[in-house]
Parts: sequence; structure tokens; C-alpha cells
Amino acid sequence: MDITSILHALCAVAVQVLAGLFTGNWAYGAIAGCTFFIAREHTQAEYRWIEMFGHGKWINMPWWGGFDPRVWDVASLIDFAVPVVACLLVWLLVNRG
Repeated sequence: MDITSILHALCAVAVQVLAGLFTGNWAYGAIAGCTFFIAREHTQAEYRWIEMFGHGKWINMPWWGGFDPRVWDVASLIDFAVPVVACLLVWLLVNRG
């Protein structure tokens, strides 16, 4: 069982909670917490593109290589989405009333 998405969500929510408690802005905390994991997954997709289509050379990758759906798998999408959903749920909980 792969628990990385859960760990990513916990880290993102921890950043959100710290930012929310210290600044009062829970949305910026969510953005800060999630941006790291979004960028991480995008970077990994770029490396997969280089490996699959760029003959192992970074220079061969076009600007859109990390956005190519052929290099995204279910695990990457889950690692991308779970922290975003977790932070959104925390934000909704804080701003419910």
C-alpha cells in the first residue's frame, strides 16, 4: 500500500494550519502547502517525459513535456490531488459559518 499521498496531504495541511493560525489566511496556507506537491509531481512528470520521449536528455523536452498526459499515471494524479482536496476540506471546515 502506497501511503505517500496521505503523507503529502498531512504535510500540506500542516503548512495550511500553521499559516492559518499565524496569519489568519487559511487560503494562502492551502496554496503554500499544495504548491510544493503540485510542483513536485509536475517535475517528476517532466523527468518521465525525458526518459520516455527525450532520449534521456533534458534539452529534448519541449516546454509542455510535463503537461503531456502520457507521462501521468494514476499514482501521480493521486499524489497531486489528495493534498489539494485535503486542504480544500480544511478550508471549507474553517470557513463554514
